[in-house]
Amino acid sequence: MKHPIALALAIALSGSVAGCSDTGSDKNASASNQTHADTVAAATGNPFFSESPLPLHYPQFDKIKDSDFGPAFDRGMAEHLQEIDVIAGNSEAPTFDNTIRALEKSGQILSRTSTVFFSLVGADTNDARKAIQADYAPKLAAHRDAVALNPQLFARIQTLYDTRNQLGLDAESERLVERYHTDFVRAGAKLSADQQAHLKQINGELAKLGTKFSQNVLAEVNDSAVVVDTKQELAGLTDEQIGAAAAAAKTKGLDGKYVIALLNTTGQPPLAELQNRQLRQRIYEASAARGSRGNAYDNTAIVSQVLKLRAEKAQMLGYPTYAAYVLADETAKTPEAVNAMLTRLAPPAVANAKREGAALQAMIDKEQAAKGEPTFQLAAWDWAYYTEKVRAEKYNFDEGQLKPYLEMKNVLEHGVFYAAGQLYGLSFKQRTDLPVYEPDVLVYDVYDADGKQLAIFLADMYARPSKRGGAWMNSYVQQSGLTGNLPIVANHLNITKPASGPTLLTWDEVNTMFHEFGHALHGMFSNVQYPYFSGTSVPRDFVEFPSQVNEMWADWPSVLANYAKHYQTGAPMPKELLDKVLAASKFNQGFATTEYLGSAMLDQSWHQVGADKIPEAGGVMAFEAAALKANGTDYAPVPPRYRTPYFSHIMGGYAAGYCAYIWSEVLDANTVDWIKANGGLTRANGDRFRATLLSRGGSKDALQLFQDFAGHAPQIEPLLKRRGLDASVD
Repeated sequence: MKHPIALALAIALSGSVAGCSDTGSDKNASASNQTHADTVAAATGNPFFSESPLPLHYPQFDKIKDSDFGPAFDRGMAEHLQEIDVIAGNSEAPTFDNTIRALEKSGQILSRTSTVFFSLVGADTNDARKAIQADYAPKLAAHRDAVALNPQLFARIQTLYDTRNQLGLDAESERLVERYHTDFVRAGAKLSADQQAHLKQINGELAKLGTKFSQNVLAEVNDSAVVVDTKQELAGLTDEQIGAAAAAAKTKGLDGKYVIALLNTTGQPPLAELQNRQLRQRIYEASAARGSRGNAYDNTAIVSQVLKLRAEKAQMLGYPTYAAYVLADETAKTPEAVNAMLTRLAPPAVANAKREGAALQAMIDKEQAAKGEPTFQLAAWDWAYYTEKVRAEKYNFDEGQLKPYLEMKNVLEHGVFYAAGQLYGLSFKQRTDLPVYEPDVLVYDVYDADGKQLAIFLADMYARPSKRGGAWMNSYVQQSGLTGNLPIVANHLNITKPASGPTLLTWDEVNTMFHEFGHALHGMFSNVQYPYFSGTSVPRDFVEFPSQVNEMWADWPSVLANYAKHYQTGAPMPKELLDKVLAASKFNQGFATTEYLGSAMLDQSWHQVGADKIPEAGGVMAFEAAALKANGTDYAPVPPRYRTPYFSHIMGGYAAGYCAYIWSEVLDANTVDWIKANGGLTRANGDRFRATLLSRGGSKDALQLFQDFAGHAPQIEPLLKRRGLDASVD
């Protein structure tokens, strides 16, 4: 998914789409640059030098070559700096049009290039793209600094900020002035020249280290895949899963063997089904050791360097810690506010997890006694397997009973799309005439209730070695009244593709599909004037809120009845099974909350200390262990969802902000209660949510958007109730 724009500039990492400028003294310069770019594009065939001629400026994936990116980055940065020089050096007094509006329309080649490049690096990387990423990460960081630390440019922004109440601006335009000023100050615009020079060095080094970290994570996922010698060891897996493992082995030249590929989370899906405890342990230990094995992909030294540099940067900018720096620009505002919430949640969550663990231990003891064998202590690699047994015993069903009713494309079209149709009046039509970067990617036109096209949506559902772990949404084109662009958004999941036959989903994968489409709706419904505010350009601890709300429709009875149909017979999921799904919705919440809080509190532990408290590489894992113990989440059978060396969130856009998910869930739980109390799945509720919140992007204060919809300030009680954490803890 697209994260909030760090600087309101159409530059490397923003993902915003800018058009030609049409105001002030930069008009001719920008028009000239665009004319020149079109001429060069025609001569060289570089598809980034002009806007794509495809519908809604859809990327020309069939024409893009890896060799196009370097020249496009170079030209994009050069032309963007020329535009910045025109804006900063304008002899006329600063106005909203000749400064802020002009900035919003600058950097279009660079924006197009970076949007597609970084999207492909996440979804379908290769050696050439990895090399380009490593080469250009520090160059793009330097470019970002060249813009953000331009003193003439900041002087113009400061003047407009100081007089913003006298400019006669509408609310969105005035907020844009304020956000530009905030971003430039947070980027170091008020530092001395010497401090700025040092800050540039830090930013360049962080860019290099961040790129290396992400590349190591992907390499370790592939390098740590578990090789299994015999089919007998895979007892418990389906024929389709075993076939996929055999196919994975064959691609590695291991014919006759089986390979269990890893996801980026600590827990791995096969652990819920594999009967062989030794193999479960091998898989878990391979997963948990990633990035700290002392091999070429070890990330502990990178972690140490990054965290020290971040702490130093925060202090330079006037903040005691990096967490204080990050959270000051989020809805949470302070580390103290985050700590108060997390420490309120952790004790009851861990208590719930331990109660669940006791039930699992009882199941282990019972099974071992029945077999006449000694029992063993519940371990992390046993949790998912015995959870399914307890679930089957308690609710008389297991996840395997659900999967025949959860065929992937049917879930997407008759579940996810159906809910969007019922709630918002949307309709979808698959098209196969547009190019894709991977044959399995699905493309849909999205139409509004009035029949007009709203967006284009891409669904990239399958895992592959070239794709990073997790699930996310990104924008290829962002909506903006200024540019006239309509959105093109994509969802990415990591579902294992079967060797043959239908793709049958787990319930978790279904929820993930609904979740990510919530992000997509946030992007598609955007109705703002300026690219800066488009779609999901909101604080990190707000961006997950709409996507979490959309999860509620996965088990909404009328939606579930529409898509939960047997892939062979078309028979609906039996009501008794449907009822069990709903009854089990809170099952294992102690585990789910504890593994999340372990990571969220670990993130804060790393970022709430000064540089002098950050250990060297050899002490990284000991710091992690001590932090988990200190915050009370060190329950061995439930490790953190991500351990430090593969915690990609906090090495990227969620540094000091992984708490965003639970912070957003507070808003989500309030909203779900409101929707249920007001009729549930109705157009009236959908239209209200869209009008007051989803369409507004970042054009208004995030908490105010929530209150515009819900009519009150957020309360934590609905979340505590949802997660079963509202009971007192001994």
